[in-house]
Amino acid sequence: MVRLYNLHPFGSQRVVPCKQEPAHFCCGQDVLFVASTAANCRVEVFAVRDQGRCEPLGSFATLGPVLRMAHSSAGDYLVTIEEKSKATFVRAYTNWRCMSAGSSRVCVRMVGHKMEESYSETWKEQMSVVEMPLSDPPLCISCCPVNGDLLVGCKNKLVIFCLKYLVINQNLTVLDFERSLILHIDNLIPAGVAFCARHIAITTELDVLILKLELVQQSADRTEQCAQGVSAPEKTVDGGNPSTHTLELELDEFIICQKPVELLGEESKLCEIPITVESTELPTEETKCFQVRYLLFRRFTPDQSPFGFCEETRLHSVQLLPVYRTAYEETENKRELLSLFCFFSLPHVGYLYSIGKLVEVISTYQYSEKSEQAVLTPQFLHVITSENLQCFTVRCSAAAARDEDPYTDTTVKACPPVTLDVCTLRMQLFIGPRAICHFKNHIILLTKADTEDITERRKPTRRMLSRKADSIKSRTNSESEPGWNLYIINTVSTIQLYREMVDYSRTYENVKTESCIHLLSEAHLLIRAAIMNPHFLESDEKEELLRAFRESCAFLGDCYSRFDTKDYHLALPYYRMSGLSMTEVLKRLVSEGDETQTYEKGLIFYLTHYLNEDLNEELSKESGNKVLQIFYLADPVQLPHILCSPCMRNVCPLTAVKYLQKVEKVMPSVVLTLTKAFLALKMGDVIMYEHEMDSYKETVLACGFTGQPRLLRQHKGGIVTPTEFAVHLKETQPGLLVAATVALHENSKIELEEADTFFKMLCSNSENTIPQLLVDFWEALIVVCSQEEILQELLLRVTSQYVWRISKKQLPETKPLKTTEDLINSCNHFGLIFPWVTSIVSMGCSSDKDYHEDISRLQSLLCSQSISVASALPVLEPLPEADSVGLTVRVLCNTRLGKYEEAIDQLLLRCPGAAVLYAQHELKGDKQALWWNKLLPELCKRTRLTGNNCPVLISSLKAETLSVVAVELELRDFVSLLPEDGTAAFFLPHVLLCSQRKLLT
Repeated sequence: MVRLYNLHPFGSQRVVPCKQEPAHFCCGQDVLFVASTAANCRVEVFAVRDQGRCEPLGSFATLGPVLRMAHSSAGDYLVTIEEKSKATFVRAYTNWRCMSAGSSRVCVRMVGHKMEESYSETWKEQMSVVEMPLSDPPLCISCCPVNGDLLVGCKNKLVIFCLKYLVINQNLTVLDFERSLILHIDNLIPAGVAFCARHIAITTELDVLILKLELVQQSADRTEQCAQGVSAPEKTVDGGNPSTHTLELELDEFIICQKPVELLGEESKLCEIPITVESTELPTEETKCFQVRYLLFRRFTPDQSPFGFCEETRLHSVQLLPVYRTAYEETENKRELLSLFCFFSLPHVGYLYSIGKLVEVISTYQYSEKSEQAVLTPQFLHVITSENLQCFTVRCSAAAARDEDPYTDTTVKACPPVTLDVCTLRMQLFIGPRAICHFKNHIILLTKADTEDITERRKPTRRMLSRKADSIKSRTNSESEPGWNLYIINTVSTIQLYREMVDYSRTYENVKTESCIHLLSEAHLLIRAAIMNPHFLESDEKEELLRAFRESCAFLGDCYSRFDTKDYHLALPYYRMSGLSMTEVLKRLVSEGDETQTYEKGLIFYLTHYLNEDLNEELSKESGNKVLQIFYLADPVQLPHILCSPCMRNVCPLTAVKYLQKVEKVMPSVVLTLTKAFLALKMGDVIMYEHEMDSYKETVLACGFTGQPRLLRQHKGGIVTPTEFAVHLKETQPGLLVAATVALHENSKIELEEADTFFKMLCSNSENTIPQLLVDFWEALIVVCSQEEILQELLLRVTSQYVWRISKKQLPETKPLKTTEDLINSCNHFGLIFPWVTSIVSMGCSSDKDYHEDISRLQSLLCSQSISVASALPVLEPLPEADSVGLTVRVLCNTRLGKYEEAIDQLLLRCPGAAVLYAQHELKGDKQALWWNKLLPELCKRTRLTGNNCPVLISSLKAETLSVVAVELELRDFVSLLPEDGTAAFFLPHVLLCSQRKLLT
């Protein structure tokens, strides 16, 4: 693996025309602040133009020498730590841009000082200096890039000042600060701090602690708890050894080094650093309550060498880097924080952590020599050593891409891994680099050479970056320190560096495959980081960056397709992201007329997945034949499947059959046979078709379609379309077609609604008309269905269709594949039709005989226990109650619902001849009491009203009902049920039967 790519990320350099030697400097949105040395306590401000040109905007005096300085993009203010009379102060400079207009007015005030309205008009034209009193000397500062809040590090404490926007009037808004929180941290002297989105990173000489301030629910009982804060557990990380302080007192002559420790997430609570949160805001209804969550603690030990301990080992350059969600729409102006990263460095190694949902180290940087300072950007890590400006790659965009889209690293999307080895893009020689900062596409570098270095610099072997002709250093030479320079180095555009990376990758294309992929991955991440930049939508390179992104995806797809790599499957997602069609991919990878070309697994993986999807792209005849050749050579078992792809519609069927015949000799299968039959239909070869279809039994063929459903149906524009094979089976073997579709459904290859559309299109029926073949499918699916929810849906569908045909006097357009007897014998969901139902139907009108099959199927369903009668009632409503079919349906429904008395009334009123048959079948067990409580009184009552004019009632009463009641009841109970006005001769035989049964028992 190549670890040093001698690329050119640094472009031209210009000298900043400082009047005095810089002590500290930092960058604003489009400006550079330079604080001079102690001899002249001023800050010079320069506007940074295109290509790093600097134009002086003005300068302002400070209270004393500047020890630290930082700029906040939110609020556009400069904050400094200044020294005066051996005391240090924190001051914020706001509205400093008025200097460029020539104003020299300055207003100095304390934090929280009430604004006087009389000064409101003059504030527009004056710089305001806000002084922030502290009880302890400030050591370090940091501004939050998200909201502009300020963090000040002092010994044993951190103080947070919230940025406020005070609206004085309609035309004037003034910045102010409010001291809101103090974090008391025992035994900690911060050397550096970083602050971003309530995350705090603190470094001492050898310790790193990362915290997060979390809002908690505000309530009366939690106020005291929030005021006291959260403390770390007292458990030690080194097994409970005595404290370092105690050991130092006892063993002054020894150097005591604690063990190196790394604690991530919840474990970092064990770091022995208790923290107390003190709120200093004035209590209001909106007062927020915070608690501290520990994210990371890491302790280092001094570097060891053959010469002993290195006393200069200490951490530096702590930084929190936010990455924002990609802005895809022009109307989106608000930046949404996506990921957060933390960087810190030792002299010879740097560490980059992701501190989002998961806290983990994602990169470790080994420097070639001792580092002085480092600065992290979304695209690069820039490090200065004693002689070099080094540029390393970073993995922030790779991690953020996965935070933004959890479906990254699937067959649809991909991104180079976070664990990709870091590499050095450039090691640029400079003499005496001392300090560095970065903003946009510029690096600001302070160099300071000793006298002997000046001599060496004049030698021609020492090269630096080319200077612009107009970049002459305009300053007065200092006799004591003649060798300092402040440079603005213009980094090349993302597109330019991307092109260089791509060109450079070609040198490794045939030599070092991994290096080629690595460099193209770096180029891809470079573009990704640029697209994630919050100012991406405003960039002049927006369209060019998007084109480069798609191009980089295509290059990576080519690599994973051509090279023999373990990650060959990545060819598919990268080609998808490139937007290339399959025809364009084939042109990139397949050489014309090269019969000896071999094909790697990446290409086969890509083609297999693409051809197995329902796409609208159609390959030409030549391209299709080339794909056949590729699969025949590389993966012949896939040939039947790819031939069923919509993309292969134009392939020559004769050529395809020849390939299949070659494969069949080695690997025969049902799917291959069906595919040959499909191609025979395309060619119009009936003999070949029949030969192939006769090779297997019909049940085997039906199951064979599950191996390749697209033999029967394909998707076109999101719509299910039957194939020529399905149309042919409909005409010749509808039973096989239905069985195959049932097998597809049971193997989750087709949904119920999709099957409905399939059969409707196959039979050319309108949306509201149900073809008989679809009803055959429903009935066949009912036989095998095991899912209760789908079964009930199917039962309601067939019931609705039966009712529609019966009520509309509509016959099916084709003969049903199965009779009612076949369905009854196939499953329990179609039950045996009850005798009393048959009796009612036999008494009905002869016109219903034409619809006997639908009537018997409907009655069979209702005679079973499967269908939910309550759900079916609305479907059964269209059947007229006046005819025999409607009567049987309603009596069946009342019976299933337990409404036996209503059923008996319906029968006695409409078909009394069937009442006794109904009672014999239904009134059993605990329902038998209805014989004498319901049926006998009703028969007697109705016989009395009709007299001898109803022989059916008399026969039912005499032959069956009285016989049953006489056997079941005691004599006294039986006699009490008999009507008083009845004829004794009519009832006497049954009374004798009842009494004789009693004597016998």
